[in-house]
Amino acid sequence: MSRDARWKALLELLVERGRLDVEEAAAELSVSAATIRRDFDQLAEQQMLVRTRGGAVVHGVSYELPLRYKTARNASEKERIAKAVAALVAPGEAVGLTGGTTTTEVARALAVRGDLATGSPALTVVTNALNIANELAVRPQFKIVVTGGVARPQSYELIGPLADGVLGQITLDVAVLGVVAFDVAHGAAANDEAEAAINRLLCERAGRVIVAADSSKLGRRAFARICAAEAVDTLVTDAAAAPETVRRFTEAGISVVTV
Repeated sequence: MSRDARWKALLELLVERGRLDVEEAAAELSVSAATIRRDFDQLAEQQMLVRTRGGAVVHGVSYELPLRYKTARNASEKERIAKAVAALVAPGEAVGLTGGTTTTEVARALAVRGDLATGSPALTVVTNALNIANELAVRPQFKIVVTGGVARPQSYELIGPLADGVLGQITLDVAVLGVVAFDVAHGAAANDEAEAAINRLLCERAGRVIVAADSSKLGRRAFARICAAEAVDTLVTDAAAAPETVRRFTEAGISVVTV
């Protein structure tokens, strides 16, 4: 296992459990205790965790794993979801993309679509995610519009009132939301209220809204609401979604695509 893969795995275990012992982590990852101690020390230097006697704890009271350290949980599902979402976008449309692992995959799926290889522009992409803008900026057929704002290190998203000036002046055909949670009663949500506010503005400027979320996000609640379920036109998720959950979304008037 490479160092990068170990670090990702260690941080995810730490987020899930709050605390890790060296011996416990070594057994989980099938590496030596000396390797884990070295990894913990190096991650502590980057302020990604706090070293304790014999282990580590999460850094800070509220902890969210930065995007660059997230392993591709449900990776194959996210890739299938992304391709299905990309297929719902027509050439020439203006598309809003929020930040997140799934929406990043949507951006990549749009980038390799053959019918979007040319155009003036083939697509207009509006995003507050720096990593998505960076990946798509090399596509000359895409017009990339980046909102203003202050960069949020955990998600590479620009947040804050500086984005309002841009989003208040545009109209989108479709907004694609990456979410932490999506529930019929509580709507789409994120962990951070400033992130949710920007995502909400993208929704309000769009003719239709697509939520791209793997089945682990469904039926859950999170701290900051983005929009009500009735504001969402389409949910694209994986085939592991419980039939009862799918039925509730369908009854709420949301078109559900499972892949």
